[in-house]
Amino acid sequence: MIKIEDLKVSQLFLFKEQSYTGRCNVVYNNHAVEFYELSDEQRNLFMEDVATVAKAIAKAFNPTKINYGAYSDTLSHLHFHIVPKYKEGYGFGGIFEMNPQKTYLSDTEYESVIEKIKANL
Repeated sequence: MIKIEDLKVSQLFLFKEQSYTGRCNVVYNNHAVEFYELSDEQRNLFMEDVATVAKAIAKAFNPTKINYGAYSDTLSHLHFHIVPKYKEGYGFGGIFEMNPQKTYLSDTEYESVIEKIKANL
């Protein structure tokens, strides 16, 4: 992942594998494994960060739909995958693949994606 920016209670990262253009992770700053471990205030701020990122991705890339994932079977830290899906794009209509290993970008292309997201935060 490539760090993009600090948010209210989390950090925003660009997922390096970009089969879903603009895919990011929002990673909670403090240690938590389960969503229910957060206080109401922490949960609301974290979900505000998730919504802020989703809105920025929607503005930057105009996806047909955004999928959200919070799996963490093997990584014991609370985070959300923000996965834009495009009607004619990879995996549309199904569950997104965690890491399809199909699309990696050049440094310049990563910078361009990051700048589009940052411009809309």
